[in-house]
Amino acid sequence: MSEVREKATLAKQAAAVLNNVTTDQKNDALVRMAERLVADTAAIIAANELDLQRGRDQGMSVSLQDRLALTPGRIESMAQALRDIAQLPDPIGDELDSFSRPNGIRIQKIRVPIGVVGMIYEARPNVTVDASALCLKTGNAVVLRGGSAALHTNARVVESLHAALRGSAVPADALQLIENADRSSVDEMLKLNGLLDVVIPRGGQSLITNVVMNATVPVIETGAGVCHTFVDASALPAMAESIAVNAKAQRPSVCNAMETLLVHAAYGEGDFARLAEALRAAGVEIRGCAETVRRLPWALPATAEDWGTEYNDYVVSLRIVSGLDEALAHIRQYGTMHSECIVTEDHANAERFLQEVDAAAVYHNASTRFTDGFEFGFGAEIGISTQKLHARGPMGLPALTSTKYRIYGNGQIRN
Repeated sequence: MSEVREKATLAKQAAAVLNNVTTDQKNDALVRMAERLVADTAAIIAANELDLQRGRDQGMSVSLQDRLALTPGRIESMAQALRDIAQLPDPIGDELDSFSRPNGIRIQKIRVPIGVVGMIYEARPNVTVDASALCLKTGNAVVLRGGSAALHTNARVVESLHAALRGSAVPADALQLIENADRSSVDEMLKLNGLLDVVIPRGGQSLITNVVMNATVPVIETGAGVCHTFVDASALPAMAESIAVNAKAQRPSVCNAMETLLVHAAYGEGDFARLAEALRAAGVEIRGCAETVRRLPWALPATAEDWGTEYNDYVVSLRIVSGLDEALAHIRQYGTMHSECIVTEDHANAERFLQEVDAAAVYHNASTRFTDGFEFGFGAEIGISTQKLHARGPMGLPALTSTKYRIYGNGQIRN
């Protein structure tokens, strides 16, 4: 039996046990996991350095190294996410509806675990912890398959989490990590109908497309983030500058970072120049349309491919548009239904943008960087769904549940 099938089978068996673990017992396990992560900080960072060194040797970009790198502070943040999730209400067993039929049957609709969640992701060690915590809190077993770039880190993190679980009521087998870094392990996970109940991909466009196109197991799609900020003519210059720089440069390697800046042609030319200089001062390379390059001779000309590219780096596409209509048309053509922002003092334009843009999160006068489970108060997230079925946007605890109807009768039969 392959590693993938063996571990998925163990997870399936553990899910049946986990279904009877109480909320207090699950919370106790999460706190234990947090404590063990902090206690094992030095060992985790040593394993992480092995992955970082290999990445540097192979020419990994600085932004991807940032995604991969762990520090004592980041490990403490991961531990705090576990504590925060332990404090959140447990959705399992929540009554969503209750009603009676004329024949006396009483029907109750409640939240239940999905079962076994397969998580396929790239070089983000925090996902290992967040996905484990959210799944276990909602009574789901989880099979993790992280990217090869974080192989040592993920293995050491899961070793710590397993050690914590062995002292709790939560079965350690409910958390599984696939260590086979070959792509065949991903391909096998996608076909594990009957063992995995859902697969969630989290990473770049190529990973997500592969999963969506080839899985026979149900998929929750977490799309790539070609996120836009539209600076309208009435935008306050200081606000526009602050939001654009934050959305692009605060952490460019993540999916909610801005990739394209759209600016109204009537926005003040001096304000436009200062906005562009602020981005350049933050280390951002600008690739612009012809009008952008005319106004900013130091900017590089954008290619047709740039408008649909998720850079995950200190690069932004910049297009000057004639107004809101052209901005909306551009977003419809190139957006990935993730996060979109308008900076404006025009209430009608703001409302129209929020109404017409088809995305999981739409913003008025705030950075797209807030599309995040922690920032939304979910404790953490297992991903940001850009699809429209089951879940959309940052997926916290309720998104990892299904429903069950419980029917109570006293001998009724159907005529």
